[in-house]
Amino acid sequence: MLILLTFSQNHLEVFTSWDVNAVLERIGSSDNIWLRCIQFRDRTAIGKIIKHFGLKPSRVDMIFNHCQMGIDDDIEDCLFDNYEILTHQKQNREFEVARGTIIVGNNFIITFEITEVKILSTLSINIQKRNINIQHLGIDYLFYLIFKDILNNYYTVFDHISRQLDDLEDEVLANSGDESTYQKIAAMRQSTRFGRRNFQSIKSLLAMMNYEDFQWLSPPVKELFNQDLVHDADKLWQEYQSLRVWMSELMEIQRDNVASKTSERINRLTILSTVFLPITFIAGVYGMNFKYMPELDQPWAYPTVMGVMVLIVIGSIIYAKQQRWL
Repeated sequence: MLILLTFSQNHLEVFTSWDVNAVLERIGSSDNIWLRCIQFRDRTAIGKIIKHFGLKPSRVDMIFNHCQMGIDDDIEDCLFDNYEILTHQKQNREFEVARGTIIVGNNFIITFEITEVKILSTLSINIQKRNINIQHLGIDYLFYLIFKDILNNYYTVFDHISRQLDDLEDEVLANSGDESTYQKIAAMRQSTRFGRRNFQSIKSLLAMMNYEDFQWLSPPVKELFNQDLVHDADKLWQEYQSLRVWMSELMEIQRDNVASKTSERINRLTILSTVFLPITFIAGVYGMNFKYMPELDQPWAYPTVMGVMVLIVIGSIIYAKQQRWL
């Protein structure tokens, strides 16, 4: 699906279609343009879009291959960024990684979304409802709003992770968790690595803004990035590192808990083996085929041997409990 948002000082218009030609025909040279390509994987059509905006043909392969994470250093024709955004899905309480590409030119932004990014959809709706007065501002301000919403999204994600870790910490410290608890923490830790890549991309952008020949942002918008987003990015990066350390500590404790339970089971099996070892010895002795075993002719021999075996078992168990082995 293609969603074309055009705006200038005089108007704001939204057009939705699957027909790339119909969308490109509605693009005017005097408008600021945000073109969202959602689950749109037609290579020929994407080639038309790239050509229409005067970008290099190699950008098509970069979009499809999604091979390079972060900001592209070659910024002659556009500002090109592949992204992986970690989002929190409230319905199933799971994390989802939204992948795609952002391309910024002099008066346009194109977002290729492999899966629809709820952050961008919410921003688009707010613009359409005039909750955000963007008509008197440039396309670079829209770029600023996109990255601001991406960072705000991570506050929600990290808050959800913190609440999950609080619950898991109670299980871990109470030693009431099992192997699945460890797997939950490990899966959560693995999913957050996408956030790290996203932060690295944002930090690359913030560093590139200070280049003298960085033409894609106006000085006022650069100031907004430096005032708001640099601080937020640093704060979120520190929180990200803290969460990673927290998860690592819980994984280590839970690993020790699992190892301790396993060791306890092995100890119990060892004690049981020790308890029955004398009985096995006695049974082995009386299982030998010697001709002269005087006690075999005595009527009290069998109950006496069985009684001795029972006393050995009871005595061994009492001794193990006194030593706190059981």
